[in-house]
Amino acid sequence: MKRYLLPLIVFVVLVAFLGIGLNLNPREVPSPLIDKPAPAFSLPRLDAPEQQLTLQDLKGKVWLLNVWASWCVACRVEHPLLVELAGSGAVPIYGLNYKDKRDDALAWLKKHGNPYVASLVDAEGVVGIDYGVYGVPETFVIDKNGTIRLKHIGPVTPEVLRDTILPLVNKLNA
Repeated sequence: MKRYLLPLIVFVVLVAFLGIGLNLNPREVPSPLIDKPAPAFSLPRLDAPEQQLTLQDLKGKVWLLNVWASWCVACRVEHPLLVELAGSGAVPIYGLNYKDKRDDALAWLKKHGNPYVASLVDAEGVVGIDYGVYGVPETFVIDKNGTIRLKHIGPVTPEVLRDTILPLVNKLNA
């Protein structure tokens, strides 16, 4: 009887861990960057590669950083909502064009609309790595001091925008 007890205990523990894991939401990956200074960058603009934009240039305002690519299917899902948000003037949106070809990205924005004040080119994905990006789309809320306050993984939905992002933006702007 005792020789069956240890394997049974191990089995029960494994089943418990599996049950816990299946109840986790993979979109709720905690970011170690929340409430920490956003990583510095100096990147060329997609529309004007001779112009660089830095994190310092964006300090003093609350803004969104949306990581996107023309090859990203999920980016197409959220894009109309971002265009609508940009039109409302609620918060400036900056794009981080991630591991993409410049011509493809420009054509994509021309076809689908451009919600970005500026979209920055991260062709090698180096800045994306600094921000902990492991897939696109991802959206960050960054405060006036350049601190990351929220990281949303996956497409922004109307519910996430209404219930999470805009209330945080309003709080940070108050």
